Parts: sequence; structure tokens; C-alpha cells
Amino acid sequence: MKNISINSFNVIGIKVRTNNSDYIKLAHDMQNLWNKFISENVAGQIQNKIDTAIYCIYTDYEGDYTKPYTAFLGCKVSDLSIIPEGLEGKSFKDGLYNKYTAKGNILDGIVYEKWKYIWGLDICRTYNADFEVYGEKSQNPENAEVEIFIGVKI
Repeated sequence: MKNISINSFNVIGIKVRTNNSDYIKLAHDMQNLWNKFISENVAGQIQNKIDTAIYCIYTDYEGDYTKPYTAFLGCKVSDLSIIPEGLEGKSFKDGLYNKYTAKGNILDGIVYEKWKYIWGLDICRTYNADFEVYGEKSQNPENAEVEIFIGVKI
């Protein structure tokens, strides 16, 4: 785990409201979100992308990680001036984050397992935004690396 400062950024994509208290609902919501993102080629519709990574951002928390929140799946963009129909744009403020990395076979649930580990830690979280980055190292599903950033208080 590393503490890093991240500058404000913008993302365009799609979202779902969900929670962690019902694993079956969470799995259904997230699978549907990812399926829609891929089947509708959401990334291909987004202009002004900064990179090719996919960002899964958890925000608009109603409390801690056990309460409802919004999962926002999209791509980082230079600005929000062009938002395709059916997609949404959102800005995230700069902040301090703890960085974790999930490594292994992505189909074996490495990301969820890393989240369970994070939930068990005593971290003073902001609950403004936490996110996963599916970059170049996540492309091989059998040997993936997914970065996870947790917003923390200074």
C-alpha cells in the first residue's frame, strides 16, 4: 500500500446505484454494468480520452462501504465538453489515496477479494471516491493487475 496524491479528474461513462450488504444484488448490478459497458462499446463512444484505461469509481456514498453508493464505469477524459447521448460525465476532486494492487486471475474474483481485505483494514476513509483502474496490466485475465485507490483523510 502506498499513499499518493491524485489531481482532480473527469470521467465519462455509465453508472448504477448498488450496495455491498447484499452480495447477490451487488454481483448482479456490477455484472450488468460491465456487460452494458462492453456490449454497447461505451469506451468507443467517449471522445477526449486521456488514456485507454477503464475506471470503475465508487462514489456518492450514503455512509460507509456498507451503505448504498454509485458505481461509475467509464474512461478518464480531458474535459466534459462532449458527453455522448446516454452517457454521463462526472468530475472528481483531488485528494490523498491509498493504493493497492489486485494480482492474479481476474475471473477468480481477485478484485473482490482485495476489496474484502481493504474493508477489514482500519483506514480513515473520505468516502468521496474510491476507484479501480483497469489499465494495460489488466488485459490478460489470467495474470491481471488491477490498481485500487482508496480516498483517505489527511
